[in-house]
Amino acid sequence: MQRRQGRVNAGLLLLLYQISQVGLQNIPSVTLGVLALNIFLFLNPVGPLSEVCISVNEGFYRKNWQRLLLSPVHHADDWHLYYNMISMLWKGIMLEKKLKSIWFAYIIAVFSVLIGVVYMVLEFMLVKILDDPSYEMNCAVGFSGVLFALKVLNNHYNPGRVSSVLGLQISSKYACWVELVAIHLISPG
Repeated sequence: MQRRQGRVNAGLLLLLYQISQVGLQNIPSVTLGVLALNIFLFLNPVGPLSEVCISVNEGFYRKNWQRLLLSPVHHADDWHLYYNMISMLWKGIMLEKKLKSIWFAYIIAVFSVLIGVVYMVLEFMLVKILDDPSYEMNCAVGFSGVLFALKVLNNHYNPGRVSSVLGLQISSKYACWVELVAIHLISPG
């Protein structure tokens, strides 16, 4: 899990362009803060991805709990950052206005930690069910789990909507599941 170095970060440039098109004044404060934190940590990571990702081995057995905080705000590459932060931008604009900033910030913080815990539980279950200890070593980074949880929350507050996923019109209550599969197929791991 190594970030590619020495190239133009087209995904980052496109993300900054998209943010400028929306306008900083149109982005609620917590959403803007989450975008800024993720971009900052992409440009100035706390450590190599192998030292911030969450896994059963690192998080549970080695008690390296700070990875629960670090893994969601680090991204494998600029396109990973781009897709996650564009999704955060739109979900944040819709949800933060509805929930208000303090409650939205609380939800982001709780989801950020809980997603790592759920990831470790699922990987641990795979170890037990499949009798394959290699799942303890699977290490993840990124904001996708938080975004999935926000998508479910958004669907709860905005029922009956239709979303476009890879050009297909799908009821929003199912779109988050289709997006999850699509993300896994487009960017496994």
